[in-house]
Amino acid sequence: MVDLTEHEQAAIHTAVKAVAELLDEIGWQTRLADLTEPQVRALIETAVEGFQVAMHAMAASNTGSEVPF
Repeated sequence: MVDLTEHEQAAIHTAVKAVAELLDEIGWQTRLADLTEPQVRALIETAVEGFQVAMHAMAASNTGSEVPF
């Protein structure tokens, strides 16, 4: 397991909200094994994009900070 920074933990929290919205559409009762390939890809893309957007927003709010990716 990776030691996450405070910013990374906050970005994950933000990404989870976006993933939860997608899971509302898919259905919370759906098992991961029953997801279609497009649904799995959408979950991954939503999580990654949510994380990146949150990290960029935090970096932009801290003058002089640079996003680490």
